[in-house]
Amino acid sequence: MEVILLQRVEKLGQMGDVVKVKPGYARNYLLPQKKAVRATKENLARFEAERAQLEAQNLKRREEAERVAERVAGLAVVLLRQAGESGQLYGSVSARDIADAATEAGLTITRQQVVLDRPIKALGLYQVRIVLHPEVVIAITVNVARSLEEAEKQARGERVSAAAEAERTDLAQLIPGTGEQPDV
Repeated sequence: MEVILLQRVEKLGQMGDVVKVKPGYARNYLLPQKKAVRATKENLARFEAERAQLEAQNLKRREEAERVAERVAGLAVVLLRQAGESGQLYGSVSARDIADAATEAGLTITRQQVVLDRPIKALGLYQVRIVLHPEVVIAITVNVARSLEEAEKQARGERVSAAAEAERTDLAQLIPGTGEQPDV
């Protein structure tokens, strides 16, 4: 099926391109999201007539997205979750969780704008892409931790795990000055 793209679509083409796609992709994604129209003679003529207006609207939206991207560059959000001793989460962090946390931090986005390359299922720091506009993508840091103290340690770059806690406990039990274990 041939369609005319009404906006840039990643890995497919730019606005105004006539591309051939599978019918299901067009019918279920591109057409309902108003990212494309069927490539008929009438639609081609209408698109060419409205092309300048569509490009002006696209440019305006892109400039607005770039201003927002500059304002929130380096944004970091903290998500508190329960996790096991090994750092594995009980569940996972979803795009909706990240969108809600970013909205609370001052960046109003929807879950569709959050791009997770792989699921977040462990404690740690993650870089997550946010698509503000098809041509403007920013990265935010998602800090997944059990508590705020743990999140601060992770942000400073310290290791936070059960093994690190056990190591600290062992060091605290050493006799000061000798470096030997006490006789019990």
